[in-house]
Amino acid sequence: MQKKIEEAWEHRELLGEPSVREAVLEAIDMLDRGRLRVAEPTEEVATGCEHPMHCGWRVNEWVKKAVLLYFPLCGMQTLEAGPMEYRDKIPLKRHLEEQGIRVVPPAVARYGAYLAPGSVMMPSYVNIGAHVGAGTMVDTWATVGSCAQVGEGVHLSGGVGLGGVLEPVQAAPVIIEDHCFIGSRSIVVEGVHVEHEAVLGAGTVLTASTKIIDVTGPEPVTYTGRVPARSVVIPGSYTKHLAAGDYQVSCALIIGQRKESTDKKTSLNEALRLF
Repeated sequence: MQKKIEEAWEHRELLGEPSVREAVLEAIDMLDRGRLRVAEPTEEVATGCEHPMHCGWRVNEWVKKAVLLYFPLCGMQTLEAGPMEYRDKIPLKRHLEEQGIRVVPPAVARYGAYLAPGSVMMPSYVNIGAHVGAGTMVDTWATVGSCAQVGEGVHLSGGVGLGGVLEPVQAAPVIIEDHCFIGSRSIVVEGVHVEHEAVLGAGTVLTASTKIIDVTGPEPVTYTGRVPARSVVIPGSYTKHLAAGDYQVSCALIIGQRKESTDKKTSLNEALRLF
């Protein structure tokens, strides 16, 4: 399957061959069922790394190619969900009860996105190629972009935006590891990697170039593209000297490590799910 997709990526005329079309369709079906992932954890150690591909994660470029090849195979169609009507190429995710997923109207998950059993979608959006782990809450108006990887037991609070990435195929997707808490209206884009159990305060914006400054020690320590595990992060700013004067530039501040008191606050979400 991978070989056929790689060949079709280089020679698009091969999409006319039934065996190649079947390979692409099979790859998307496996994505939808969680048997394939655009990116997946490896055995590598993540100490001090600056890029997800070197932080214990591997990006499967050929799977992203399959997603991109899937679009020309699909024709526009009218989709209906009760009184709601959609017009799109990609069908909606189906058979939610069998998969143990709760989806609250008018939430939308596209076919080719994986939601693990026990995950909850409030009125929100999960795009093709994304992977959402078991017990994760995608809260109201949160968006999980193409190929974003979200772990188990994560809370994406209201209005959170996780950026999607399909091209270039070698670009790493946004990765949110297990048991993170992402505060309301936070934005994580451009392949930023949030390690396990980290907490982002409301309104935190992280891009590939955003300075993430640890201010808990005697001297600041700056990261880009990665939030260390169990870090508690809030929005901040620093003074940048420019030709036209001094200006405040947005950054993120690591102000501490997640503690038991933080865990108790975020465990409320689990109690709400259970009862």
